Amino acid sequence: MADIAIQAEGLGKSYRLGLNAAYGSLREAVSEMGRRTAGRLVGRGEKPEIDVLWALRDVSFEVEQGEAIGLIGHNGAGKSTMLKLLSRIAEPTTGWAEVTGRVGSLLEVGTGFHPELTGRENVFLNGAILGMRRNEIRKRFDEIVEFANMERFLDTPVKRYSSGMQVRLAFAVAAHLEPEVLLVDEVLAVGDAAFQRKSLAKMAEVARAGSTVIFVSHNLATIQALCERAILLERGSVVTDAPVEEAVTGYLRALERAASDDLLTRTDRDGRGWEESKVSRLAVFDGDSDEADVVVGGRAARIVVEVTEVLPTMECQLTILNSLGQPVTTLDSELSSPADIRDGDSGPRIECRIETLPLIPGRYRIDVLLRGRQEIQDGLQAAAYFDVEPGVIDGRPMPAIGVDGDVVLPHTWQLPA
Repeated sequence: MADIAIQAEGLGKSYRLGLNAAYGSLREAVSEMGRRTAGRLVGRGEKPEIDVLWALRDVSFEVEQGEAIGLIGHNGAGKSTMLKLLSRIAEPTTGWAEVTGRVGSLLEVGTGFHPELTGRENVFLNGAILGMRRNEIRKRFDEIVEFANMERFLDTPVKRYSSGMQVRLAFAVAAHLEPEVLLVDEVLAVGDAAFQRKSLAKMAEVARAGSTVIFVSHNLATIQALCERAILLERGSVVTDAPVEEAVTGYLRALERAASDDLLTRTDRDGRGWEESKVSRLAVFDGDSDEADVVVGGRAARIVVEVTEVLPTMECQLTILNSLGQPVTTLDSELSSPADIRDGDSGPRIECRIETLPLIPGRYRIDVLLRGRQEIQDGLQAAAYFDVEPGVIDGRPMPAIGVDGDVVLPHTWQLPA
């Protein structure tokens, strides 16, 4: 029987919402005390109703030593909470989890780093936290520095690092200090594309060497490449624990079901959003017609986003993804063009026009991020789906469904007669 690296039984985590457990200043504490005293004197001293959110509920699973497991699900499904419980950053409300072996984790930018210490000092600090001796850390030190490409900044305090620099060094430490269990959240998306590829290759190497890897990502192609098994979470509960292809298929179906709902009722919104304005509708139109959700490749297309309220300096970012959840392209209004128009009479409506849609026939989804007042206001994965039918681009017929790739580029050939 294989050794069990991680075992969870009845694992749950709840948070009480709307309660001020601590106050930012003495004035706030005194003010709150006075308010409560006044309430009691006038007969209004009843305890407020407590709003409890279960981020995880009754989760049980086992992970064998050497397995690479993907955690997938909507925003707010409980993926990051799960990793925090496994890494002992947070304590469970119910149930228990046992992790056997040395744990390396990368859950947020700067996880485990002391901002006042230099990069060099933090490498040794993290190694000590993992239970390594100083000479063991020295053995791996040059590999860590080379992988992170941070030699020039090693003696600079971490507080002066950019988020990308912090991620590079943090991942290098987590992956090279001989972890028996490696926990990695979506934080790798902060790094550049070359570093992401190098990091994924390193995680695969760690898994092949016998370590256990649990990886959270919205990039399903990456999950499929790295993992043989995946756990699909929805609203804090395990929906599917199965081979990766089966779990990914279930997740894609769940995304498509969510896209058909009223967008304002969805709870899986971007957790960073201020929500002064929300996305109420997103639709794709073929050219100037009113036919939504089916477009012809090679022709013009419009993506229309309707919002609940117009805010100053509104911006919109749209990411088009293929049927496997791989990003095809990102359209961002912040990267402005002289051809862009700001119309005060357009109402709560944002429109992105693509003059020649280069996508090959197939099914695609759109994720949306809304900004206003220079803050993220709202964000939804799979806000809409649309189909592309075969068309003509630059006079050349598009290939049929099933060919490799996602786009067709205008091109010409020179061939022998």
